[in-house]
Amino acid sequence: MSLTMPFMGLFLTNEVHASPAALGAFMFVSPVAGLIVGTLLGRLSDARAIRRNLLVTGAISGAIGTALFIVVRNYWVLLAASVTLLAIAGSLLAQTFAYGRQSMERTNPAKAPFVVSILRTVLSLAWVGGPPLAGVIVSQAGFTGLFIATSAFYLIVAMVTARLPELGLERHVKDHTERGMLNRQVIFAIVGFVLLQGASGLGVSAMPLYITNVLHGSAGDAGLVLGLCAALEIPLILWFGSLAVKYDQHLIVLLGGAVALAYQSLMLMTDAVWQILLLQLLSAIVISAVMGVGITYFQSLAPNRPGFATTLYTNTLTVGIMLAGPLLGLASDIGYRTAYLMGLVLSVIGIAALLLGRSRVSKAVPSMAQ
Repeated sequence: MSLTMPFMGLFLTNEVHASPAALGAFMFVSPVAGLIVGTLLGRLSDARAIRRNLLVTGAISGAIGTALFIVVRNYWVLLAASVTLLAIAGSLLAQTFAYGRQSMERTNPAKAPFVVSILRTVLSLAWVGGPPLAGVIVSQAGFTGLFIATSAFYLIVAMVTARLPELGLERHVKDHTERGMLNRQVIFAIVGFVLLQGASGLGVSAMPLYITNVLHGSAGDAGLVLGLCAALEIPLILWFGSLAVKYDQHLIVLLGGAVALAYQSLMLMTDAVWQILLLQLLSAIVISAVMGVGITYFQSLAPNRPGFATTLYTNTLTVGIMLAGPLLGLASDIGYRTAYLMGLVLSVIGIAALLLGRSRVSKAVPSMAQ
């Protein structure tokens, strides 16, 4: 995913010769399909003992889907592959976290949040190294080489996951009243995370444009800023993961939201690249607390449905990114600095949503953990 996603727009434009409208449709429809397919597979993985098989199926689907991108240059065929095969492959992320959580719940439940944080750190490492590696591959072997490499990685994942044991089913919650309460908790969490992750995604997407157009920095400056943030995330995710074992995960997420308010507010006042570099510590804290601990937070809301809970979390990221897209377009018309004002507003509303769910969460989670 970290290899192909950053270059998909360039591929569709240069190789497939997609129009701006076709490009926009592709980039919108594909994540929506992934959201729908991921949700269905998340429910299925909790209802049947097939989580390992879903991991293998997702990897094989990814290998076949990306293999089509090696040889096919027809827009509609590639769109069909994206909304089917690659949508199934997209479930790998949620199912991997769910598998890790379920496995630890059977051996050492207290360490489950920390193990999930380790997996989240691996994901961050993939996004630190993936795009630069993809850039080298494209420059040396073109998009054909990029999709060959991606398909090969998917095949390796399929071979590795095929050797994992099937974990069976989780113990189902019998208290239907509690599950009814859970639905309301999840609604607050979904709204809060969509807005917080939308604010974060908007800030990251606007960063290169803000630095080059407003602060008159270089593309290299933008790369340095984003790379620094990604590097800081890695130890912070592990640290917050260790805290999530000992302390209330909801409070940790709220802390991340509070830091987001400070970050967005200070970004509005920046007038030099060095100031933005200093602020990346705050940005990394937000991402680590909200997006790192967020996975285990959602899983704690539905401990007996790890596949569905993790898919809900990944869906909030998808919807947040989709929300950030139009807002970035608006910022391009009225000034890129306003992207951080919009992010501030989104963060305020997101924190409010999480606070509204606070009383229910604090009472419900311990009871479900017993």
